[in-house]
Amino acid sequence: MEYVSPEGLRLDGRRPMEMRQIRAEVGAVSKADGSAVFEMGNTKVIAAVYGPREVQNRSQQLNDQALVRCEYTMSNFSTGDRMRRPKGDRRSTEISLVIRQTMEACILTHLMPRSQIDIFVQVLQADGGTRSACINAATLALADAGIPMSDLVTSCSAGYLNSTPLLDLNYVEDSAGGPDVTVGILPKLDKVTLLQMDAKLPIDTFENVMQLATEGCKAIANYIREVLQENTKQLESRRGT
Repeated sequence: MEYVSPEGLRLDGRRPMEMRQIRAEVGAVSKADGSAVFEMGNTKVIAAVYGPREVQNRSQQLNDQALVRCEYTMSNFSTGDRMRRPKGDRRSTEISLVIRQTMEACILTHLMPRSQIDIFVQVLQADGGTRSACINAATLALADAGIPMSDLVTSCSAGYLNSTPLLDLNYVEDSAGGPDVTVGILPKLDKVTLLQMDAKLPIDTFENVMQLATEGCKAIANYIREVLQENTKQLESRRGT
């Protein structure tokens, strides 16, 4: 199947280095300490953060830092198929771990010893790039909750199909079986916190794909900062300052 036309367009009309439209909103869950909805094209994710609060299970309490927990779920209606996913299946457990480890890299946990931070992420609509969308939503929700962070973690994927590096894969491209690289970075610190690849790539091709994904992460970071600044302005105007 041809994923890039001779004119250089993908199946959804994008250029190879073009991201899908992104949209975000903070404060989506009123009962949570922080929450956000993040959309990448047709992929839509909601994240809620509770904490820092008292550790529920005292045996898990850490005396020198906060305990970070993460739960990832996928709504039964998020994909076209009607297959019910059991809670805690292997994929969900793995993605929960990936999100937790990625977020721990930026949360200043040492400032909140003997406390617990819970991150809940749910996929409402899945069309490729769900892992990246979850990390971006969690970052926004943590910022909304006022959790101290060293930097904003942002994530984006890139792939390699028809001998062309492609940014931000949708479901059809993701399912094509080509190499797919998911990257998470701390843009200001210029550090990589997540790198997952599900196929082999020659090193020069990998560097191109990785660079493309990193550029996507930086673009998302700029957008997230704009969303947070706009949210701060709205809060200030409500308070009349």
